[in-house]
Amino acid sequence: MENGSMKWCFQGNQELGQKSDVTIRAVLNMLRENLNKDDSRPVIPLGHGDPSPFPCFRTAAAAVDAISDALRSAEYNSYAPTIGVLPARRAVADYLSRDLPYKLSPDDVNLTLGCTQAIEISLSALARPGANILLPRPGFPYYEARAALGRLEVRHFDLLPEKGWEVDFDGVEALADENTVAMVIINPGNPCGNVYSYGHLKKVAETARKLGILVIADEVYDHLSFGSTKYVPMGVFGSIVPVLTLGSISKRWVVPGWRLGWLAISDPNGILKESGVVKSITTFLNVSSDPPTFIQGAVPQIIENTKEDFFNNIIGILRETADICYDRIKEIPCLSCPSKPEGSMFVMVKLNLSMLEGIADDVDFCVKLAREESVMVLPGVAVGMKNWLRITFAVEPSSLEDGLKRVKAFCRRYAKNE
Repeated sequence: MENGSMKWCFQGNQELGQKSDVTIRAVLNMLRENLNKDDSRPVIPLGHGDPSPFPCFRTAAAAVDAISDALRSAEYNSYAPTIGVLPARRAVADYLSRDLPYKLSPDDVNLTLGCTQAIEISLSALARPGANILLPRPGFPYYEARAALGRLEVRHFDLLPEKGWEVDFDGVEALADENTVAMVIINPGNPCGNVYSYGHLKKVAETARKLGILVIADEVYDHLSFGSTKYVPMGVFGSIVPVLTLGSISKRWVVPGWRLGWLAISDPNGILKESGVVKSITTFLNVSSDPPTFIQGAVPQIIENTKEDFFNNIIGILRETADICYDRIKEIPCLSCPSKPEGSMFVMVKLNLSMLEGIADDVDFCVKLAREESVMVLPGVAVGMKNWLRITFAVEPSSLEDGLKRVKAFCRRYAKNE
């Protein structure tokens, strides 16, 4: 790079920019730039899973008290151990063990800066020259971005919309080879709103074992299920296949800004320790940042003191808004939803472009919707499904009704004349 007569030997990392362009944050930032500042109506955020600004989704008072107590104690103002403070790791281990046929120890739990750092650590620990990883399509694009930065080849297996977004096992087996290290399962599903049954997850475990790979179980939406299928953690099958369980307090407690997650070793047979994966995880943590120590210090009290009434209320609101979302989408001819959401905060919606005029694709749809109606919806291409949409229903019910009413008006405006 030259500036006048001086030649400088540095420049920005162009590859970094290319990889980050596919993240949900980057796409939402692009949509935000297209909002009409002259529109006096409130912006309806149907593009991301953060309902914390809405009063009906306010976190538990016990969680707030736990943070206050941790701060006032003056016991958590120092650096924390790289794997996390012991009381917090013990509390998370006990929390996860409630749903498992074996007990996790604090040594099985590593605390992370939200679930996104748990993803980063998992993929970094497994990356090696020539390795590949199997990711779901549609999925969470942060996996693709992190894999690309770590030189880990990505291969996509399909989730089948006509079968409730179940895994295409034939596709998984066709993709895997001797260089495949893992497959990722997101349950409850982001972006699909599905919840996998015990039997389906057992087949995931058996397939992974057959292929000699581990399972990365992204369970950041753990227990956020409100349909007929009960939530089952992948760690239940840890005796069949080693599992890295990723989670956080972000979604169930509705505090994504607190940045407290975990990476748990769900592997009673000790395969991940023998293979060096556990050591690689610890090594990564030694050169990375930690969650704030006072947040870690609050974790035992957050988990112990939050009442079931709080969780039941959140589930009740999500069930209500999922019903609203599904029913209102059925009223819009150019949109269709293959199945009613049963968990997480999202639903995938198919966009029928043949019924619209002046809309090129899903990105064009979302840009014009943001500009004209002040409604933000995520284009499906961001999660691997072109000409689909990912809509979140984790918003206050009246705001959701308002937002979907605007979507309906937008679609009517661009509808082809019969």
